Amino acid sequence: MSVHQLLATSEILAQSDASGLTAGRLWSLLGVAVGLVGVMIGARAVIRRAGRRSAVVALVAGSAGLLLGGLVVLAAEGGPGTGYGIVGGFLALTIGSVAATLGAYALWRNRLSPTTSGNGG
Repeated sequence: MSVHQLLATSEILAQSDASGLTAGRLWSLLGVAVGLVGVMIGARAVIRRAGRRSAVVALVAGSAGLLLGGLVVLAAEGGPGTGYGIVGGFLALTIGSVAATLGAYALWRNRLSPTTSGNGG
């Protein structure tokens, strides 16, 4: 890539009309936030064996983050810096998949562990 092409590309990116919080950025941030909540709950479920409910919440939150991120990426008509939220969409996809994986692993591990009935534990 020549210096002239690099300068032209940076000039085009700098002329982006989208500034501030656009609808695409809002939805991608929402997907990231839901995914982060799922990661935190999923990590707690895996580390402390918090139970089936925490694992299900992490799985659902991760799936919601994946869905929101996927919708943002599919709806985006431009690349980074255009206001469509594509970077946040990919981030939501990544974080949502981590949360869903943690939730699924915690559910799987919960299913394999012996049940405790009546001994207060």
